Amino acid sequence: MKNVTLEEVTTFTNQVRIIDMIGSESIVAISRNIEELEKSLPKSYSIRPAHIEEVPRIKAGEPKVLKLDKAGYFVIIPEPTQNLLIVEHYSNDNKLLHAVEGEDARSIYFTVIENGWISELSHAAYLGKELEKAELSMRLGFKYVQDGM
Repeated sequence: MKNVTLEEVTTFTNQVRIIDMIGSESIVAISRNIEELEKSLPKSYSIRPAHIEEVPRIKAGEPKVLKLDKAGYFVIIPEPTQNLLIVEHYSNDNKLLHAVEGEDARSIYFTVIENGWISELSHAAYLGKELEKAELSMRLGFKYVQDGM
């Protein structure tokens, strides 16, 4: 780094202790290592670990009820020959409301969100996932099927 002297780098590296805990999820083991490290430091240093609390792990699952978005639904059409994703936005009574086109999923889902064309978080997550799949299908050359695996 251009703005750091060799002396500063040496001082920093002398203060660093590497403790390999890759894969460890044990709060007790992590806390024990922090305590041991603190004992080995000169008295001028102080480590004040944050209070670490275990949180419950929740098993993910399918939604119990599928709630339709009152703002409508989307049809995603990849056009690989033009390097475009086209997204058509329909009302729930099947009227075409908007069409958005872009070269990547990100620009499309930001456009949809900024325009308020989505009102359910679950629908936003679904649309993001499907747009990423469609974009990957164009980049990697496989057939995109909306709602497909």
